[in-house]
Amino acid sequence: MRRLTESLYVLLITLWVGGLWAVGYLVAPTLFQQLPDRQLAGVIAGKLFSWMALFGLATGVYLIVFLLVRWGGAALKRAVFWIAGIMLLMAGIQLLGIQPLMAQLKLDALLKDVMESVLRDRFATWHGISSILYLMQSLLGLWLAVGSGRGLR
Repeated sequence: MRRLTESLYVLLITLWVGGLWAVGYLVAPTLFQQLPDRQLAGVIAGKLFSWMALFGLATGVYLIVFLLVRWGGAALKRAVFWIAGIMLLMAGIQLLGIQPLMAQLKLDALLKDVMESVLRDRFATWHGISSILYLMQSLLGLWLAVGSGRGLR
């Protein structure tokens, strides 16, 4: 059973971090480059980011529980625990805070593209905050992926 939980731990980190990088730095830019309708590209990218945040929440919870079961209170002294926790928090902020706010701004723009509406500046500000948070999460994910291989031994 221990081997299975360890394998799931490594697999989930790989999928989470790989997904963050693939969606954020390959798929989303490609959508905006290839689709003639930027609004459609934004809708699709938004859905992908939502799915990644939801997957991040589920994965983060598993990682935290796994580490606590594995090391007990000593998990609190390990960087891998705190990195997973911070990434979990960031995924929650994205999914439950920033993404709904940005979706509401799009709705408030009515039939216009939000970037052509009076809400452009607010949307751009929240998009920037979201992008910085996503970059931080992606970089922490690299640290988590590298550190998790050493941290289980």
